Amino acid sequence: MFILNPQSGIPIYRQLVDQIRRLIAGGQLQPGDQLPSVRDLAVEQAVNPMTVSKAYSLLEAEGLLQRQRGKPMQVAPQKPGLVSESARLQQLAPHLEQLVLAARQLEISDKQLLSALRDTLRAADE
Repeated sequence: MFILNPQSGIPIYRQLVDQIRRLIAGGQLQPGDQLPSVRDLAVEQAVNPMTVSKAYSLLEAEGLLQRQRGKPMQVAPQKPGLVSESARLQQLAPHLEQLVLAARQLEISDKQLLSALRDTLRAADE
């Protein structure tokens, strides 16, 4: 469910937070869906349980997750507009800006960048 990269330079808890946000916004996680326990996810991803707990707590504070005593963390009821196309595209904006900046610094043309993006999208669908 989650793909974590310890070498990315992005803290693991932040990677978890961002991925859960996207899964909720994209509809893969629905209100009421249960997330893995802190312990299970920590073991599965080989990370410190405090890292998972921090990510879950941040998402709970945002209102995206809810905790019920004795039960696993659940996806909270959705806020209006959270799953709109524009809201989902807005979550991609920082990543797209970084991609464009990297392409400019590497002197990759728009045509080359779009071609590489198409290739990556095709490979992800296979």
